[in-house]
Amino acid sequence: MTKVSMSTNLNVSADEAWKLIGGFNALPDWHPAVEKSELEEEGQQRRLSLAGGGTIVERLEKVDDGSRTYSYSIEDSPLPVANYRSTLKVSGEGDNCSVEWSSEFDPAGASEGDAMAAIRGVYQAGFDNLQKMFGGK
Repeated sequence: MTKVSMSTNLNVSADEAWKLIGGFNALPDWHPAVEKSELEEEGQQRRLSLAGGGTIVERLEKVDDGSRTYSYSIEDSPLPVANYRSTLKVSGEGDNCSVEWSSEFDPAGASEGDAMAAIRGVYQAGFDNLQKMFGGK
């Protein structure tokens, strides 16, 4: 399995960041590549419509509001990955927090380096927008 893990620091409390990004249907609120998210199967699956076209179908695996963490898997995607499982976590005290986005997957239809670059690009686009919204580094 290939692993990618990235994080960013934001100038906002962990609770405030979690309010924005902690909902399984919230990606369009903060990730510029996602135009729309539709919940299916009683909220256990989301269908993401991407800017510029394309669809990703993801399944919620686990959510823990207490630790500000949720995990999901990709069921269908144009990304060059298979067996993808990811965790999004917000942590911190006071007026600053850290957002960590990590995943494990098998490259599919691309080299490991290209698959890792694609996933890193997705994460970085989300982090860049969060920094514009809240400030941070």
